[in-house]
Amino acid sequence: MTERKDAKESERWDLSAIYPDEECFRADAEKLRALIAAYPENRETMTKSGEGLFRALEKNTEIERLLSRLYEYASLSSDLDKGDNTALARLERIRNLENEAVAASYFLSPDLTELPEAELQRFFSEYPPLSAYRRQITLIRRYRSHMLKKSGEKLMAELQPALHSQSEIHSVFSNADLRFGTVRDENGERVRLTSATYIPLLMSEKREVRRAAFHTLYKTYRQFGNTFSALMNARIKEHATLSSLRKFPDGLTCSVFDDEVTPAVYHTLIDTVRKNLAPLFDYYDLRREVLGIDKVHLYDVYAPLIPDCDRSYTYPEAVEEVLETVSVLGEEYRRTLERGLKEKRWVDVYPGPGKRSGAYSAGCYDTEPYILLNFMGKLDDVSTLAHEAGHSMHTCLSNAANTPQDARYTIFVAEVASTVNELLFTRRRIRNAADKAEKLMLLNQLMETYKGTLYRQTMFAEFELAMHTLAETGEPLTAELLCARYYELVRAYFGPRVVCDRDIAYEWMRIPHFYTCFYVYKYATCISAASAIVKRIETEGDAYVPHYLEFLKAGGSLSPVESLRLAGVDPESPKTVEDAVADFSAAVREFRRLYREEKIAQ
Repeated sequence: MTERKDAKESERWDLSAIYPDEECFRADAEKLRALIAAYPENRETMTKSGEGLFRALEKNTEIERLLSRLYEYASLSSDLDKGDNTALARLERIRNLENEAVAASYFLSPDLTELPEAELQRFFSEYPPLSAYRRQITLIRRYRSHMLKKSGEKLMAELQPALHSQSEIHSVFSNADLRFGTVRDENGERVRLTSATYIPLLMSEKREVRRAAFHTLYKTYRQFGNTFSALMNARIKEHATLSSLRKFPDGLTCSVFDDEVTPAVYHTLIDTVRKNLAPLFDYYDLRREVLGIDKVHLYDVYAPLIPDCDRSYTYPEAVEEVLETVSVLGEEYRRTLERGLKEKRWVDVYPGPGKRSGAYSAGCYDTEPYILLNFMGKLDDVSTLAHEAGHSMHTCLSNAANTPQDARYTIFVAEVASTVNELLFTRRRIRNAADKAEKLMLLNQLMETYKGTLYRQTMFAEFELAMHTLAETGEPLTAELLCARYYELVRAYFGPRVVCDRDIAYEWMRIPHFYTCFYVYKYATCISAASAIVKRIETEGDAYVPHYLEFLKAGGSLSPVESLRLAGVDPESPKTVEDAVADFSAAVREFRRLYREEKIAQ
């Protein structure tokens, strides 16, 4: 394994492209501080004329761009060494400036929403440059009926640093304070069970290892049910209170309003998946057959059906695999990504002491996209590079096609481009598999993607909706109630032929996404959209690709629904979800066919 310190310069981030030294970073931080301090001066002029409003919005954009650039530099630097206290302190200072910026501009939205429509249209006519902000103005004025009085908006801005702390508390408690004990691994050695080692242990080929990890983990969570339910109760009550203050009927409506969709999208997803659980039950029957066990227990659902391919990849080989995958998206797309990966140092490739785990794509309007990897040379690492490259290219194309205020796309579509690349990669490898064994391994990967993203995230979304509905009707969210509701859902989603071990009732306690209210459903809607896009790319080829690229270039200039329709996808239609279910079902059938052929041949 290559470590970061031994990597080539081209395989490490060049953060000097953002700020060449600390002096330049501090100079911009001071410039930002001055801009924030001066911003309230715009309040007197922004509603007097089109030019005054334009100047206020321009200054706000200037603050946001500078803040984003500073934040990216501070955040990326910190992620290279989480033990670097200097980097942590730098990041905290930028977060403080972010809070100051919110407080200083509190009046922008309420004053703009109070502006009479006739007056606003006069501003557009008298000062044409203001049209550059038409989309942003429209988004702000959507909240006309949800704005507080000016004093209330000022108070809300000042309260922001004190809100949403439950997620951080959950993270610290779960990852730093909880002790799960030890279990024996495949070699019979005692190993410490942690949040990080739990899933790898559940993927053990030895059933006794999986069973021990499962029951040992939840034995610990069971002891802290009251703590986790109190934490969850606090988060949901906070969200419900803020939603009510904003005059929304419930938390779901408030959350999806930000996504520019209606609660119908959320309910359609759950209803459609609920009606199409049969392919998931079929998948668990397949799992029972391949593992050779009488009953599938919940600790068996991560066990590998097919051994991983022994082949390892160098990072340059991974880059070529990804570039070959995206060649179907056109030469310009491929060339832009190639320059980013090979010349512009978009990727910090290898793990190292203190480096943040996992992977992501980051960046802002005034920087290159930056991809963090912890590349180990496995097939999953190549797939991860394809996924993150999808994010980066979405950002790159959106930034190139839009003004700063229209470039940022919403979370509702953020996982579409990444999942498109991931599915394209897996499906290309399936078509080009060297033998049945490799094809089975890749089909297994494809099945796991659909199972984990479409079905599991929808189950989470249904549980989350139930939690919020109970809280909003005055029902106390006790540990007993939450465990009972969660267990009921697990039984429904795993079906009658899977043994639903009682300990799974505590799983909700370890899911961090529940503290970002009504977020998880977007994973399921995104894979549904991505699945539809990939199918059209593979069947229609060059005739369709420009429509997909238009979606990527739209960024935030259109609503998520409008931008997806550029790609021929309707996220509000049940058919989009049904087609994704059909793709999952087809993968299950193909795996079963090949597996039985291979078994007979042996």
